[in-house]
Amino acid sequence: MRIYYTFFMCLCLVLNPCEAASTFISHQWVVSYSQRSLLGAEKQIIVINGMFPGPLLNGTTNDVFNINVHNNLTEPFLITWNGVQMRRNSWQDGVRGTNCPIPPGKNWTYNFQIKDQIGSYFYFPFLLLQKAAGGFGPIRLNNLDSVPPPFPRPDGEFDVLIGDWFNSDHRDLRASLDTGISLPMPDGILINGLGPKEAVFDFEPGKTYRLRISNVGLKTSLNFRIQGHDMLLVETEGSYVQKQHYDSLDVHVGQSYSVLVTAKEKISNTSYYMIATSRFTEFNMSGLGLVRYPNSTHNPVGPVPPAPGPYDYAFSVQQAQSIRLDLNVGAARQNAQGSFHYADINVSRTLVLRNDVVLNWEKLRYTVNGISFVHPETPLKLADHFQLNDTFTPDLFRDFPPETPPSLGTAVVDVLYESFLHIVLENPLEDLQSWHMDGHNFFVVGMGFGAWSWSNGVTYNLVDAISRSTVQVYPYSWTAILVAMDNQGMWNVRSQTVENWFLGQELYFRVKGEGQENPKNIPVRDESPIPENFLRCGKVPPP
Repeated sequence: MRIYYTFFMCLCLVLNPCEAASTFISHQWVVSYSQRSLLGAEKQIIVINGMFPGPLLNGTTNDVFNINVHNNLTEPFLITWNGVQMRRNSWQDGVRGTNCPIPPGKNWTYNFQIKDQIGSYFYFPFLLLQKAAGGFGPIRLNNLDSVPPPFPRPDGEFDVLIGDWFNSDHRDLRASLDTGISLPMPDGILINGLGPKEAVFDFEPGKTYRLRISNVGLKTSLNFRIQGHDMLLVETEGSYVQKQHYDSLDVHVGQSYSVLVTAKEKISNTSYYMIATSRFTEFNMSGLGLVRYPNSTHNPVGPVPPAPGPYDYAFSVQQAQSIRLDLNVGAARQNAQGSFHYADINVSRTLVLRNDVVLNWEKLRYTVNGISFVHPETPLKLADHFQLNDTFTPDLFRDFPPETPPSLGTAVVDVLYESFLHIVLENPLEDLQSWHMDGHNFFVVGMGFGAWSWSNGVTYNLVDAISRSTVQVYPYSWTAILVAMDNQGMWNVRSQTVENWFLGQELYFRVKGEGQENPKNIPVRDESPIPENFLRCGKVPPP
């Protein structure tokens, strides 16, 4: 259920100019189990309001969301908003480091306002490998009427959620990881939660459609394409890009793109394949949907259009580097994206984050700079607020990979508010990595094979690098990003590859103002206060 109401929101704080009218959007979401047959196998999945994928979360720049989540599962539950940048409000991030889980049979209301942001995103369950059971759904953040998108309004929109799928129960997969056994190959690829040729997209001749594509899977990069149709890439994770046509598009785990597809002019009695094919895997898998026209009575004609070579990394890197920010248009604001000259900002700090894998502590673990993340009993955000100083050690993490044995720990990096970070993501492993940062977008300024060195800085794109929140790091390679830490709070930085993330490849950035000992003392204008309805767990004192 959705409820809309609007009022003029004009706080006119010293640091915040008055804004246009904000819409309050309320939802009641019931999270429960449902028995479904997918890819020919019965499985208990997680549905929201009986839907799989879950309902569309649809809003506009500056909107305020109230989402009351009823947990009818037998397990604790949290939902996180992949790529949505909440205004100074990591309390609502829905991750284990900021929120106590919603207990079975209970409910909790998320309340947050999005930042100056547009674009395509998705939500998913954060805890207990529940993402492997579903519980995910699409998010659209639309432009204000005063800031039109830099392309004609499409005749229709489709959310296209693609991802690998495992027939095994998420609890069994979790138990395997807990005992040190890596995830097996997926059993297939789903498109909008459906198997081969079950997802249907109806086109009208000559009309143009916006497809918002997100990889909601666990571990597999996917190549997306539509038989007989070109795709004009226009947006990725809140940034408008220089418009280019693509025959196919690599979408890595956790990433989202918007493309415009123009339907054929003449009515045909045939349909066309929509394809999502696994990349960089030993065995190729494909999910198939159908693009259907009026009077389409036949299946697609001809073979499925081939994907790039399964291990063609050069193709993927070249495509990634071809995606550039359109400096001449606005996104959430009227001023052009290029008005933010990131190359002219002095770098405050450089961090090199190296992911690795270890067989230690009698099982498989993943590390960042030698630390395999362990969640404390109390969420970090609450521990910080209530000054539970024995929960984590802020200086545990090093800015560069240390020459010390790996260890278990709770990695929290203190970052000064409004600092400008240069972060290098190093991947010495043979598998592609996908990294995500909550609460912020970053500029992807460089990619390269081999080990990173300071001299690589001369190759950086300091003009029109794409801004996004999830980026891939190819095998035996590095990716460099620049990010303005303009959102105070406790923010999760994680692998989007669920196995790596579940087994320790994550950390938290604690972004706070200079001289502020903990976020409890940050002025309201800089960070939202603790919610009145916050859940208590761990060592949080009773009310």
